[in-house]
Amino acid sequence: MRFIQFLITVSVLFIFCNATSHAANPQVLIKTNQGTVTLELYPEKAPKTVENFLHYVEDGFYKNTIFHRVIPNFMIQGGGFDTSFNQKPTRAPVENEANNGLKNEVGTIAMARTSDPHSATAQFFINVANNAFLNFTAPHPRGYGYTVFGKVIDGMEIVHQIAKTPTGSGGPFPGDVPRNMIIIEDISVLSSATENNK
Repeated sequence: MRFIQFLITVSVLFIFCNATSHAANPQVLIKTNQGTVTLELYPEKAPKTVENFLHYVEDGFYKNTIFHRVIPNFMIQGGGFDTSFNQKPTRAPVENEANNGLKNEVGTIAMARTSDPHSATAQFFINVANNAFLNFTAPHPRGYGYTVFGKVIDGMEIVHQIAKTPTGSGGPFPGDVPRNMIIIEDISVLSSATENNK
């Protein structure tokens, strides 16, 4: 009897711990002119990347930026240019954390960067396909991959809608720019109180 009570207690504690750790992950709301998208971030897997992203969110950096690069069956990228295609000044780059076990799969959010693996600043992309070629394979320039640091938990239909928008040239870009501007009106952190009132 005591053994059964012990098993029940352990099971309850295990469920509670799992629920607590899951609830501890920050969530953010991306408000666009096409609808809203909710993300869950994974600070345990990508601590520096999540901290960097949240700094930009809390500073209001993403207000009225755009998704400037949209490629169907690949990804949507934004967070670096305003509605006049001016590139916004950023903080120092963040260290690449792609070797964290997270994969560039449908619905995940990752940091955009240049050919330098450690050059990510503010721009991010959301995968609309399983992009295994973007994953970490080895710690050298061609194998570092792109750091996944969260996932869409609500509003994936909006992401797919954006991914299907017609594109062409725009600003300094010769292609992949939405013909009808996709604006990130704001990104904000969701508090637990906000979540509980949904």
